[in-house]
Amino acid sequence: MPIPSALTSMNFDVRWTGLRRVTRLHAPQCWQRWLTDRASLTQHLLTASQGHFRVEVVRQGWARPTRSEALELGIPMRQLALIREVQLLGNDQVWVFARSIIPASTMTGRERQLSHVGNRSLGTILFTDATMRRGPLQISRLKLSNQQKVWARRSTFFLSGKPLLVCEVFLPALEQVNYRP
Repeated sequence: MPIPSALTSMNFDVRWTGLRRVTRLHAPQCWQRWLTDRASLTQHLLTASQGHFRVEVVRQGWARPTRSEALELGIPMRQLALIREVQLLGNDQVWVFARSIIPASTMTGRERQLSHVGNRSLGTILFTDATMRRGPLQISRLKLSNQQKVWARRSTFFLSGKPLLVCEVFLPALEQVNYRP
């Protein structure tokens, strides 16, 4: 089963744990640095793939965030947000599935560009914006519809003080890569 079809919005409505340091009890050694690194994931994937990196949009549109996502963003449960789901591929393998929740109130002024990212990495916009501030990392173990479990992290970013939530799901193919952040 392809990863995007194994992930639905319900996979993201789980308990997230805020951790400053991931211990072996929480995640296998091979995932700990990926889960806790605060630098640009895009840059790490570019390096790991020796430049053979691309982004594919799976879905993008206006929808209701999950309860957990709305709470994290501090928006009403029924408020629509732009939800962007992408695959991050290195060497033609899907290494990461990313889900971004961008409230309408965030997409004003310069941040209007967030609705036109297309097949570019959102990270290239976030990590080059001088106003960007990143909130604490949270981790969780998501269960796919095929019962496989994968590690994920999320954090709220602020551009010009306006929030957006980015969740990154680390897929099994990334474990085979000879690179660690």
